[in-house]
Amino acid sequence: MRNLPLTLLVVFLLSAPAVAHDAHTGWDYDKFCCNGDNHSGDCQMISTKNVRIINGGYQISLGPGDHRLVTRPHNFSLRQDEARRSQDEEYHICLYPTEDTLRCFYAPDMTF
Repeated sequence: MRNLPLTLLVVFLLSAPAVAHDAHTGWDYDKFCCNGDNHSGDCQMISTKNVRIINGGYQISLGPGDHRLVTRPHNFSLRQDEARRSQDEEYHICLYPTEDTLRCFYAPDMTF
């Protein structure tokens, strides 16, 4: 019984909801996607110049300065059905656990 306070702390920490940080326009990234906050997190908006719509999806090219975690050039390809819906009509990308891994990509609706 003398470990009860520690046990309660562990139970509390494991049951606390994960907190998703928000995009600069105020909507929350999905909890699965984001780690950190608006200043140090792995999700952020990227320019439309970094995204090219290709047959069935997206080609995303990032270089230093395009995302706070990127230190060298990267090219990612993603199927359209793997993209998440952006709530502000901008492109956003989450890189986790390193800059080499595209964890989530948010895109505006494709309307033609």
